[in-house]
Parts: sequence; structure tokens; C-alpha cells
Amino acid sequence: MEGTAVYSWVPGVSWSDHLSFWRSGYPALMITDTAFFRYRHYHSSQDTPEKLDYTRMAAVVEGLAGMLVRLTHDDNP
Repeated sequence: MEGTAVYSWVPGVSWSDHLSFWRSGYPALMITDTAFFRYRHYHSSQDTPEKLDYTRMAAVVEGLAGMLVRLTHDDNP
């Protein structure tokens, strides 16, 4: 798994649902697999459930859950 923090001028950074939260003053985090650069059906009428890779999606969710547990774990009692 890889991660990065990018500037708002990077193409695609504002293309997700988190932008509406930012504009309203709420902190938001975008997690992406850069689908719009790799997946020709992204947000089109051909973007249908049978084209999704549910096994990989589950692995991403497990990884994110583990990251959140680690970030919120307090080692100082």
C-alpha cells in the first residue's frame, strides 16, 4: 500500500466527494486507487457492480481499518 499528500492543483484531487466537505469547512480525507487514471468505466454508465474486484476491495477496507486502529491507539494510559 502506498500513500501521499498532494497539492490541490494535482489533477483528480478535487474529483471526489470529499471536496464538498472541504468547501463547508469540515476536514475530510480522500482515499483513492486512482481509478480515473486506470479504469475506463469510472463514473460512467458502464461502471457497474460486476466489474468491481470485491476481493481487492475487501483487502483495502481491512488495511484502512488496521490503519485507523493504529492511528487511534493510545499507548499512554
